Amino acid sequence: MAVRDRLLAVFVAVLWGLNFLAIHATLGQFPPMFAGALRFALIAVPTLLFVPRPRVKLRYLLGYGLGFGTGQFAFLFVAMDLGMPTGLASLVLQSSAPFTVLLGAALLRERISGRQLAGILLAVAGMTAIAWQQAGHAALVPMLLTLLAALSWAFGNLSMRKAEPDNPLHLTLWMSVVPPLPMLALSLGFEGTAGFRSLTTLGTHAGLIGLAGLAYVVLFGTVVGSGVWTTLMRRNPASVVAPFSLLVPVVGLSASFFVLAEVPTLLEIVAAAVVIGGVLLGSLRRKPAAALDEELLPA
Repeated sequence: MAVRDRLLAVFVAVLWGLNFLAIHATLGQFPPMFAGALRFALIAVPTLLFVPRPRVKLRYLLGYGLGFGTGQFAFLFVAMDLGMPTGLASLVLQSSAPFTVLLGAALLRERISGRQLAGILLAVAGMTAIAWQQAGHAALVPMLLTLLAALSWAFGNLSMRKAEPDNPLHLTLWMSVVPPLPMLALSLGFEGTAGFRSLTTLGTHAGLIGLAGLAYVVLFGTVVGSGVWTTLMRRNPASVVAPFSLLVPVVGLSASFFVLAEVPTLLEIVAAAVVIGGVLLGSLRRKPAAALDEELLPA
């Protein structure tokens, strides 16, 4: 892997790690479900106009959009809105990788190696420790919602695998066409008109910060980050590129510490290291696998 590509991989990890700060800023202005609808609508409109539809079966496109898009971000945004620490959210979401391995074995009859099973057990041990810690701070519900977000991401991964797109980036962009209407319906059902009322205060200080966060999520977190990552996956073996995604929670935890003054406990730091090690051990295979392309895309 060339030095330039290594630097680009680190750059993407930084973009995705900071993405959680941007989500935090976005939720300061918009209700969570409405924020999710906006996020995907801003990508869906230009996608419908300018990006060719990928040649995949409709059911896999819908499955990818509902899993990776609707389910993941509905649960994640609500969890963060209810108090899930920003840095820990970036870490817990990485459990999508071992979830994908388990679901692949259960639903697609994929074999699980001893290394993958050991990694999954390590990640589960780390997540259990974090859940126990969060329960002591009355934040267990946001923790569980974040795990459901990771599980939804894993279901999206299975649809992505079955779709077998010629151009993964086009499928990622077209996936954004699916979530806006379901998330808007969820917003109207659970949040009422609060989302539309939030549009009337965009000129305030909180509104401008929220818009800046939303712009970052759309432009840098999705378009730039996913575009560069897909390019790296095409130029290099997936097993070489994929480990760089484990820098995402490192950046997320560090940024939340410096910007939001979120201070993790010693137990959370140790558990985070265990989770990252488990995800790395459980996700990588001895031979490069194209399926890792979308397994490790971010929030």
